[in-house]
Amino acid sequence: MSKKSNSAAVLAALLAGAATGVILGLLYAPEEGKETRKKIKDKANDLKDKAVDEYGRTSEVVKDKYSEVSHNVKDKYNSLSSTFKETAQNVASTVKDSYDKYKDQIVSKTSDVVKDVETELDGLK
Repeated sequence: MSKKSNSAAVLAALLAGAATGVILGLLYAPEEGKETRKKIKDKANDLKDKAVDEYGRTSEVVKDKYSEVSHNVKDKYNSLSSTFKETAQNVASTVKDSYDKYKDQIVSKTSDVVKDVETELDGLK
């Protein structure tokens, strides 16, 4: 955005310089004061109109850029959100699968231990 700020500053300086030059030229021209004031007023109105037009164009450019950046940010957010959700689902699935696998092994080992204990107890009777 500093490039746009510099452009705006240069444009403002050029307009101010042009206005100063026009006013000085008119003030030193050999005409009646009434005519000179009319020319200054006309030039000032012209410069004001140009500034308003430039403001309108610059405003549109800024709005367009804002819209573009906003759209890109939303797209990136949605993409990252989808990736995060997918990764979280994969992790949850892996944890569940591991839990189920180890649960079955623990149940199996526990059953073996119970059978061994029952066998030992039967042997002690």
